[in-house]
Amino acid sequence: MTDLPIIRLRPKSKPQAIRHGFPWVFADEVVTDRRTRAIEPGSFAILEDAERKPLALVTVNPNSKIIGRVMDADAEARIDGAWIAGRLSRALAMRERLYDAPFYRLVHAEADGLPGLVIDRFGDAAVMQPNAAWADRMAGEIATALAEVTGVKTVILNGQGRARGLEGLDERMEVLLGQAPEAPVEVPMNGAIYLADLMGGQKTGLFYDQRPNHAFTQGLTKGARVLDVFSHVGGFGLAALAAGAEHATCIDGSAPALGLAEGGAKAMAAETRLSITQSDAFKAMEALAEEGAQFDVVVCDPPAFAPSKPALEAGLRAYERVAKLAAPLVAPGGYLVLCSCSHAADLTAFRNVSARGIGRGGRRSQLIHTGQAGPDHPTLPQLAETGYLKALFFRLDG
Repeated sequence: MTDLPIIRLRPKSKPQAIRHGFPWVFADEVVTDRRTRAIEPGSFAILEDAERKPLALVTVNPNSKIIGRVMDADAEARIDGAWIAGRLSRALAMRERLYDAPFYRLVHAEADGLPGLVIDRFGDAAVMQPNAAWADRMAGEIATALAEVTGVKTVILNGQGRARGLEGLDERMEVLLGQAPEAPVEVPMNGAIYLADLMGGQKTGLFYDQRPNHAFTQGLTKGARVLDVFSHVGGFGLAALAAGAEHATCIDGSAPALGLAEGGAKAMAAETRLSITQSDAFKAMEALAEEGAQFDVVVCDPPAFAPSKPALEAGLRAYERVAKLAAPLVAPGGYLVLCSCSHAADLTAFRNVSARGIGRGGRRSQLIHTGQAGPDHPTLPQLAETGYLKALFFRLDG
């Protein structure tokens, strides 16, 4: 592929990171001359070090702070349908070893060697999020390869979210193959049944990343009264009901999400043990505290309060406030689960503000378990952002 353009690291940039597996090249690390800036977003190029030695084949987006994403360590690789199918096959092989049913994250972006691309599988359907320009340009080829490798009948492109904006990509929603499901898809997970709205739901329709944390929570919830705050479609609440919880209350600001939680409970024949409240989570927790309400297990799984470094300080304050408001709602000897999906807030920072918030809520705690995303969300060791999810399990004294 010698006809590809070349982008070159500046003399002071260190190529060792790329050689050792770091997948990103930042705009201030390369020589951005007129030819580099003229490269069409999503095109491929050969990355060279300052001595003009090839380092990797990259995809280029001059409109992004991440100007280059490593596609292949072989600078002579050809990115086409066969190359994509190879990466998908490798990703599929791992998931099929891990899971009995075809419900999982199939592609976790850089960690699966497909930078900026997320694919969640829902049986015979798949939802892809092309959050990098190359994946958006090659969405058709990806969908074709996906159907060939996995046998899915429907492929939906969900082009929404903050990540696309950072790449200069427009929002779009499109059915690339097959037909969109006419009703939410039933997803079995940890003995519970969830409903995923593949066209109208948040992101791909369901969050698979919390699967192991749902499972750990289930060990705490038999016969328990459970409060699931920021519940979305009932992630922790439905898992608790499946494990024999006496009752679960789900609080979320989205009426459609709560409707899906109700639908999941009905599919499990557990609707009489579920209550829903559509409300701002902070106001709802304050109201419950005024009533003197307490639960055996309280789970708070909010959206990313710190999606970027500039938002970190405010985000950490928000996480601390969540802990402070939730702690009084836990019965003596009960459990509080606090989660963060903010990659900008590392585990140490999140743990510190959570503990401080519990203390400000007038409670003492023991940290009994720390959870992360499931193995269908692998972490690329060189890229901390791929290990974004944190779940802290506390036991609270009286």
